[in-house]
Amino acid sequence: MPFLYVGLGGFVGAVLRYLMSVLTAGFSVVIPYGTLLSNALGCLAIGIVMALAADSDAVTPGARLFIATGVCGGFTTMSSFIYELAEYVRTGELLYGATYFFLTLFASAVLFYVGTLLVALARA
Repeated sequence: MPFLYVGLGGFVGAVLRYLMSVLTAGFSVVIPYGTLLSNALGCLAIGIVMALAADSDAVTPGARLFIATGVCGGFTTMSSFIYELAEYVRTGELLYGATYFFLTLFASAVLFYVGTLLVALARA
């Protein structure tokens, strides 16, 4: 059953990731916002799941596999992120590459923490 949770979640995450790319395609030809948002929002979701699962039974092991491993694994795009960074380096666009790198890491870390805070606020 765990493989089914991860597989179905991965399908959902991959479809959401594709939709994110489609929805953000016209925003910039310089920064790949679909990848950036997918990584950041995936970190928000994992932060929420982690906070809920850490000290309660609010998230079952199956739900954690479905959401964190499956959906977030299919939705976040580290391989795309690294590919896009390599393209910036290959084409000599180091300033854009550095901007994209730091925006992605900053947004992902902040939104992970926001996810944990949202759970704490909801419980207060």
